[in-house]
Amino acid sequence: MNKMVIGGIILAFFVASGCESKMGTAGLGAIGGAAAGAGGYEYHLQRQMDRIEEDFKDGKIDDKEFGIRKDQIKRDSLIKR
Repeated sequence: MNKMVIGGIILAFFVASGCESKMGTAGLGAIGGAAAGAGGYEYHLQRQMDRIEEDFKDGKIDDKEFGIRKDQIKRDSLIKR
């Protein structure tokens, strides 16, 4: 949660300073695009986590396979859960 607050403050700083120049506006666009990309990536990982949990509940994978896949998704995540 603290990382999100700090990120919000930094983003607000870039927004305020980005309105002063064309380079600032381009930088703000790049930051916004990167944030959108990261959000999409995390959404994909959450869907993968939901899928393996459902496979585990349905008995399609065993406990060991579930643990392996869950650890891999956690390692790939930008947000440590």
